[in-house]
Amino acid sequence: MPIPFSLRRASALALILAGSGLAPGAALAQAPAPKAATPAPAATSPETVVAKVNGQPVTAADLALAAEDPALSLPGVDEGAKQNLLVDYMIDLKVGAQAAEAAKVGDSPDFKRKLAYFRDKLLLDEYLEREAKKAVTPEAAKALYDQTVKSMKPEEEVHARHILVESEDEAKKIAARIKGGEDFAKVAAELSKDPGSKTEGGDLGWFTQERMVKPFADAAFKLAPGQVSDPVKTQFGWHVLRVEEKRTKPVPTFDEMKEQIDQYLTRKAQQDTIVKLREAAKVERVGGSATPAAGEAKGETKGDKKP
Repeated sequence: MPIPFSLRRASALALILAGSGLAPGAALAQAPAPKAATPAPAATSPETVVAKVNGQPVTAADLALAAEDPALSLPGVDEGAKQNLLVDYMIDLKVGAQAAEAAKVGDSPDFKRKLAYFRDKLLLDEYLEREAKKAVTPEAAKALYDQTVKSMKPEEEVHARHILVESEDEAKKIAARIKGGEDFAKVAAELSKDPGSKTEGGDLGWFTQERMVKPFADAAFKLAPGQVSDPVKTQFGWHVLRVEEKRTKPVPTFDEMKEQIDQYLTRKAQQDTIVKLREAAKVERVGGSATPAAGEAKGETKGDKKP
């Protein structure tokens, strides 16, 4: 998972872009191109040097790392301009870092604490990412999909239209017009108070029973395709509805679910990793009670655990 960019560095970027007459975000896309910008060298390998700052190289790998940073997102900027901005940013970053080193900023206890914190965070995130990659395999994803599909119960779906009005009398007149042969979609466009479906002829698309309020769902699922209901009252008003079709809800394909499955496997692998690390570690809250491992929380001790 990507590491959030520090506020301090994000602020530095804002200053750099402001000094160039540019602004982050949407304003950046509208800004004029820098005058006489020197094209960034085409990188042939991660070690390609794109700039030097007091002899210290800035490489293509440095630019790639900066480009992954959410705080350096440059929507609407073409690739050449983006490369130039990233090179400028890395130059300013190196200049500032070198100045901070000369001023012994890194020697302060406060800075060392921050450095240790962000190092630990980066190590943890990289470790969790590696462990997740081991778990998110095509075989694991397919197995989870098959297991999920097998446990899914068939659900009935209805495709219906409705017309929403404020009073029962209005609804009765509308039901009579529809049952008398008038086109449902035209009457819905003329009279329905539901802005979401009015322009679609009252079309609500496909829905399962639990997605609708009970009186509406009960009426819809009792009707046969082509039938028009009597007025139905809900907290939204009075409805006249017509069922277009009924079907068993189709099972989503593996490709449709793959992104969700991968996200689930990633989160689960990371959570399981943290739980295992906590269980194996001796953790004490100084000044308070010791934090028990998972087994100890159930009344066990490490010595009580069986191999």
